[in-house]
Order: sequence, then structure tokens, then C-alpha cells
Amino acid sequence: MSDARPSDTMRALGVVQAEAQILHRPTRAFDLPAEREAAQQVLDQLFAAAARISEVHPFAKGMGIAAPQIDVDRAAAIVQPAEAGADPIILLNPRIVSHSDETDEQFEGCLSFFDVRGLVPRPLTITVEHTSLDGSTAVATYHQGLARLVHHEIDHLDGYLYEDRMRDGVAPISVAEYRQTGSAWSY
Repeated sequence: MSDARPSDTMRALGVVQAEAQILHRPTRAFDLPAEREAAQQVLDQLFAAAARISEVHPFAKGMGIAAPQIDVDRAAAIVQPAEAGADPIILLNPRIVSHSDETDEQFEGCLSFFDVRGLVPRPLTITVEHTSLDGSTAVATYHQGLARLVHHEIDHLDGYLYEDRMRDGVAPISVAEYRQTGSAWSY
């Protein structure tokens, strides 16, 4: 797969690409705990996809994947923080309930159009409400790079791609032009 374009590699690994309509519409929430088994099945699929993808691409900034990216129309995503050994973040029915006014702009990639990277403004802090498999609600606050990753995945669940967040007149750049692969975001 090394000679393949990055998007072809992701497609071969089961990642839905940007032209798919499922990526452009909001997902369906889970009724938890009633749909606990269905939610767990989707999470298992997301973890399996993340494991396949991580075998072929390093993610120095962390990585995430949302259910629509594996062609599942449900409100589930996972985020693997960049720190070695960090527990994954599980997002079921997530909703951003607050965010900082302070933002920054950093390049992001997306498994669903992995040939380019885009300069995306995002809040430096977000607070997210999400549901656990047992139906309880939890609230978590994320900062800087982790806030960026979580926001990116919640966008997928709401039917947005990072291109929808880019400033007018700013276009993604090719992976060949992007010089930050393998390094963390800077804050």
C-alpha cells in the first residue's frame, strides 16, 4: 500500500471518503441504556478500524474516528490522545456545551480525505456532554490539541467536515506540501 495515495489507503482500510453522503448529515443518537448492545457494537467497529489504520500511519497528534467514517449513521466516535498509554476517549451522543472564546489555527487531517491538510480555527477549550453505555450523562473539558481532536470528531457526528470550518479563501494543501507529519501541534 506504500505507493497508494493516502486516501486510497484509507478507503482500502474501510474509511468512507468525503464524497459519501453519510459524512454530510447528522447522525442518529443512541437511546441509552436501551441501545447499549448496539452502541457497544459500533464502538467495537471503531476500535477495530482505528487499530487497522494505526498499523499503516503514525499519529503524532493523536487520532480519532467517527461512526459515519465507517458507514454507520450513529452518534459514536473515539479519540486516541497523542500521549503514549493514554486511555481512549469514547464519545456517545456528544454535544459541545461550551467553548472558550480563545481560538487558534492549526493544520488538521481527516481520514476521509487524507490527501490534504487544512488550516482550521478551533476553540482552545471545549466542554462536552456525552452519554455512557449505562445511560448516565458525563461532562468533560478538553484543552488545546485534545479539544481540537474531540471537536473534529463531534463535527463528523453533526455532518461537518473540517473544510466547513476553514476561513473563506483558505484551501487545504497537499500532503506533499504539509511539513508537520510526525510532530505534535504547537501551543
